[in-house]
Amino acid sequence: MAGQEFFDPADRKRPVVDPTASEPFAAEETRQSCDPAFKHGVVVGFDGSTSSERALSYAIGMAHRSGSGLIIVHVANRLPTTVWAGCEPPVFVDVPDHRTEVLGLELACADYLAEVPWILVERGGDICHELEEVGREYEADAIVVGSTQGIVGRIFGSVAGRLAKRAQRPVIVIP
Repeated sequence: MAGQEFFDPADRKRPVVDPTASEPFAAEETRQSCDPAFKHGVVVGFDGSTSSERALSYAIGMAHRSGSGLIIVHVANRLPTTVWAGCEPPVFVDVPDHRTEVLGLELACADYLAEVPWILVERGGDICHELEEVGREYEADAIVVGSTQGIVGRIFGSVAGRLAKRAQRPVIVIP
């Protein structure tokens, strides 16, 4: 069983507090309904890079051994508007990212995913936050990510390091 599931970040709903409610924070967040076949699956961050391909390989083996589904997450780019407008407010704009469609087609044709049920989920925003959010929605047993190489990861901190510090579930970092 293989498939693709594309979520538009704008479709995700945030909690709305009812001003007439006795407990304003009792409202629960409305989430995308997730396929119950992928509950307690393995979440893997994937962007097509070499390190994410290694993480995907490990996650496939992990999902196969545990008999669970694989939730492949691609986080689309978000850039501050100050890049274009030179304005002060930290406003973020979703950049059209057709890479998810290309990755989805590549994954759909991949023979190595034939033995594991999988879905591809697209999100936009902070990579660490979105991976943890998908893990929470699917009640994932683990999140698998590749390590960050290069100067950017050393200066700003790696996704794997930030995720390992804040995640509520096991994070496996593949070198």
